[in-house]
Amino acid sequence: MSHWLVIPVILPALVAGILVLALRHDILLQRITSLASTAACLAVAIGLLVQAAGGAVDVYELGNWPAPFGIVFVLDRLSALMVVLTGFLALLVLLYAINGWDRRGRHFHALFQFQLMGLNGAFLTGDLFNLFVWFEVLLLASYGLMLHGSGAERLKAGTHYVIVNLAGSTLFLVAVALIYGVTGTLNMADLAVKIPAIPAADQALLQAGGVLLLLVFGVKAALVPLHFWLPATYSSTSAPVAALFAIMTKVGGYAIIRLYTLAFGADAGEAAWLAGPWLLPLALLTIIIGMVGALASRSLRWLVAFAVIGSMGTLLIAVAVFDDKAMAGALYYLIHSTLIAAALFLLAELIAERRGQDGDRLALKPMPAQGDLMSGLFFAAAIAMAGLPPLSGFIGKLLILDGVRDNASAPLIWATILITSLLIIVAFARAGSLVFWKSRTVEASRESSELATRHYPALPVVVVATLIAATALLTAFAGPTMRYLEAATDQLMRPTAYIATVLGPQPVQEPTLAASPEVSP
Repeated sequence: MSHWLVIPVILPALVAGILVLALRHDILLQRITSLASTAACLAVAIGLLVQAAGGAVDVYELGNWPAPFGIVFVLDRLSALMVVLTGFLALLVLLYAINGWDRRGRHFHALFQFQLMGLNGAFLTGDLFNLFVWFEVLLLASYGLMLHGSGAERLKAGTHYVIVNLAGSTLFLVAVALIYGVTGTLNMADLAVKIPAIPAADQALLQAGGVLLLLVFGVKAALVPLHFWLPATYSSTSAPVAALFAIMTKVGGYAIIRLYTLAFGADAGEAAWLAGPWLLPLALLTIIIGMVGALASRSLRWLVAFAVIGSMGTLLIAVAVFDDKAMAGALYYLIHSTLIAAALFLLAELIAERRGQDGDRLALKPMPAQGDLMSGLFFAAAIAMAGLPPLSGFIGKLLILDGVRDNASAPLIWATILITSLLIIVAFARAGSLVFWKSRTVEASRESSELATRHYPALPVVVVATLIAATALLTAFAGPTMRYLEAATDQLMRPTAYIATVLGPQPVQEPTLAASPEVSP
């Protein structure tokens, strides 16, 4: 049994303990240790991605306890992709944070490592209850990171964030209890075997548990009407934390994809494609609310936060139809939206620092010109988030539109995505006009003249440029990327190999994908 699979979980946990117990008084050693740990996790994740690309599903049984009785980590193409994406984003965010943000509060690096531990655990776990455990680990770390640097506004938003997630955790336990009471198991592969055999008398309890889980995952994914915590939380916290949180909403999306293709997929009997009828109308509302909110935003951070909500709506629309082509497009868009959201949060802070007391407010005020570098980065990031060519947002939306073409709700989906794309284009055009163009026509104040002499720190600018460049590379290598994602989708929609590897050889029926749903809002 290879122990590499568990390294992305164990290493951050060990390093976090060392940072708290031995290095808490030396910021330089904390930075070096945290960077080394994060880079090592990324290197291991890349190795796991190469291993998973061959198509084999690998299982790590903690304590050598076999599934479904023991705790298992499962590596397939999708989980490997998510761990690599987490490691890449975390390393860049950490490089940004060591420019000074890590000094503004205590235990930043330890909390950061615990956050990585929770994220990687959530992506690798093969058990529903342990998914709850990893959710709690990453949420506990996120509470500390969200409040890092203090401030009244941050404390208020953090309180709301904690309350919402505690309510979600309670619902998670109720849903887990319902499903366990009916099936007698929480191993996701074992659920895929037992759910088809659940008698009609127990279907109500089973499906109630499944819908409650969708509600819980919807909170994490900022699905309307459960999105209200996100704008204030993401706009109030520090820029590096908000950038790292760009992967947090994807945890909810990943959980929906994993559970509702594996346990509630085509072969689940009466509970087949349980999420579809609920998910599509909510996803359509999510993209509408997100893009309208972006258009109405009065600050860059709120604009980006609402754009994140809209991007999750776009992603979940493609997931909701549970079709191979749409799912592959959704995974491509997942990578794109994570990278560009992180870049925009970091860029918003760099812009705000040059505007003094006006910060990132979208108002016509005396301020220094932001310069060609910032305007160029903002322009590239804006067209990527809006889904304009030639960057990856355009390809992602095109793949999703093509993937849902044969669905009964295709006209409504197409209209919603295209109209909301226009709204987000207008929102970013307005923001860019106020920050980079009209500001130059206003007579400069003394404060703005002094701010104009400041130079952007090199490392944060390089980090932002790298994230934007990654979306350009995603465009340039769209062909190989899509081949991998199509193979990952095939594993998701036909989970026979996943189930057989986790549970061992046993008769497993191949699901019939012709039963995929035709859902309409």
